[in-house]
Amino acid sequence: MGVCLRMVLFLVVLAFGIGFNGVSGEISSSTLRNISRINMEGPYLGIIVPNSFEMNPLLQSGHFVADHKFPYVDFSGRRFRIGRLGNETAIVVMTGLGMLNAGIATQLLLSLFKVKGVLHCGVAGNANPQLQIGDVTIPQFWAHTGLWNWQRFGDGPEDELSLESNGDYTRKIGYLNISNYNNGTKCNKCSKNLLNNVWYQPEEIFPVNGIPEQRQHAFWVPVNNHYFATAKKVQGLKLGRCVNATCLPRNPVVVRVQRGISCSTFVDNRAYREFLNSKFNATAIDMETAAIALVCHQQKTPFIAFRSLSDLAGGGSALSNEAAVFATLAAQNAVDALLGFISVLSL
Repeated sequence: MGVCLRMVLFLVVLAFGIGFNGVSGEISSSTLRNISRINMEGPYLGIIVPNSFEMNPLLQSGHFVADHKFPYVDFSGRRFRIGRLGNETAIVVMTGLGMLNAGIATQLLLSLFKVKGVLHCGVAGNANPQLQIGDVTIPQFWAHTGLWNWQRFGDGPEDELSLESNGDYTRKIGYLNISNYNNGTKCNKCSKNLLNNVWYQPEEIFPVNGIPEQRQHAFWVPVNNHYFATAKKVQGLKLGRCVNATCLPRNPVVVRVQRGISCSTFVDNRAYREFLNSKFNATAIDMETAAIALVCHQQKTPFIAFRSLSDLAGGGSALSNEAAVFATLAAQNAVDALLGFISVLSL
């Protein structure tokens, strides 16, 4: 079935299946018509950003040129900005904070519009002390580390988890032993902690080309191979170093790394940062990217993310979180890396 015919059928189903009045999440007839016309100019690159301070450097860069007929579409509390970035048609959308918002925005983008690939940029905490604030990381894999099976006190690594036998949970990924972080831990001997262990779990996914309601599981979600290979071309990009008179020790760099992780928790704790780096070899820590990666993975849409480090999660000293000073610089560097990637992607 041709792409145009599929789109017509999609719009007809929406129009007759959910109504025309545009309230309570329904799509109005005028919005449907506009989306149909916008999609005639596609396919688009979907550009997803978490918050306004991370989106503004892109919109104010002069590189994004809004479409003169349909500069934006507002739907379900989100504004989908239509335009061009260099030689590419693009749709820019802001998710809002956290995994739920990121997943919803991504699914709306892919369901409403004809999108050929998704690019994501923003700031992140850093779990790798070998890198510095301002560096832009491009992880090859992303995982959601906020789905847990919290084990009852008294059970240990050799004990089966609740509901593990019917495939709902697993011990394959690993766990955090909370007693390892008791204040009274001495000489590598741990006293027991009532919070016991939390076991990291993969997400249940339902791929678009799979059998409906038949789950699969995914923990480490890869970015698109072609996008990741292309990203190597922007590793020499010049990035900002200073915020007013406050400058970083060296010029920030763009670097491809192995892994990034996300969860709807702001990590500003040194012990947990060190655990995430040693356990998962994680570099970037954020609150949205894995949700976007999981939706794109299920929808079979190419995806990559550019996350600039705004702070060393938990800090290297007792000083306050560095993001208060360097978040704007990190946001600009992430946008610069994104724009550099688009310029070489179009070659």
